[in-house]
Amino acid sequence: MVICGIALFTVIFVPIWRIDLDAPQYPEGLNLYIHAHGLGGNVDIINGLNHYIGMKTLHNEDFIEFTILPYLIGFFSVLILAVAAVGRRWLLHTTLILFILFGIVAMVDFWKWEYDYGHNLDPNAAIKVPGMAYQPPLIGFKQLLNFGAYSIPATGGWIFIAVGAGLLGMTVYEWKNRRPNATSARLRSPVAAVLVSSLLFFSCNPGPEPIKVGIDNCAFCKMTISDAKFASELITQKGRIYKFDDLHCLLQFARSPETGAAGIKAYYIADFNDPNPLLPADQAFFLQSDQLKGPMGGNIAAFANEEGLRSAEELFPGKPVSWEEILK
Repeated sequence: MVICGIALFTVIFVPIWRIDLDAPQYPEGLNLYIHAHGLGGNVDIINGLNHYIGMKTLHNEDFIEFTILPYLIGFFSVLILAVAAVGRRWLLHTTLILFILFGIVAMVDFWKWEYDYGHNLDPNAAIKVPGMAYQPPLIGFKQLLNFGAYSIPATGGWIFIAVGAGLLGMTVYEWKNRRPNATSARLRSPVAAVLVSSLLFFSCNPGPEPIKVGIDNCAFCKMTISDAKFASELITQKGRIYKFDDLHCLLQFARSPETGAAGIKAYYIADFNDPNPLLPADQAFFLQSDQLKGPMGGNIAAFANEEGLRSAEELFPGKPVSWEEILK
């Protein structure tokens, strides 16, 4: 409970929700971050785009939620810490019920906010599409003209979910173990809460996807991936996966200002000797050789271990390079 209470307090200082917009003219994407105290991200650019389709511009002072939300989060943080201090089941149950109601009310309010901005359009807007509304999805993906809109929890949102799961897990645990002595219950309850929270976070971490030769296309050169031995992937901070047919394409894509601004979470590379599954790039061993004819002239292959690299070096004379050198 103490961990949940402290974690919830940090939500005041991190974004709770995010709406990401992707379009051909904005390959790096546009981001709208919703904090407890206001909006962040590319607010000015989004307001400029909204003007053309008749949507109202976004301003912090138009939302009373940004005034009261930090206090509500602080209240629940203190309430959860009080449960830890008092140790009464009735207070735990009351906190869980209030927390769930708060989550429902917050999501309904968010949906109403999206509906109002997406449907109440200026009839004199420069761009008018009959019957078209621009309400972003409550959660998930929705296509809005040439923009793809993603609505997903940000760091604070995942903390909210983890705290809710922790409260629920401890409530179920206490309900199933009403008779054990108080000492053992106090020892086990925090462990259960940490396990539930940890499982939630780990289950949300995206990993690499298998390369489908002859089906997947390179995100940079748009060519079909034909040789898995040179394939690679990167995962952005928002969880999007991009696949490449050659390390050269991955590096060009990653070095673009748009991609760098979006944030890269992880790189993965195919083992030249065993392409699937992909390896974390910072754990691989790399060989650079002019005789390694990658699809796009990258001339670099990766290996899962040093033995594989040494064996390949006999067939493809070159020099070993580190992942840090490649990124430079």
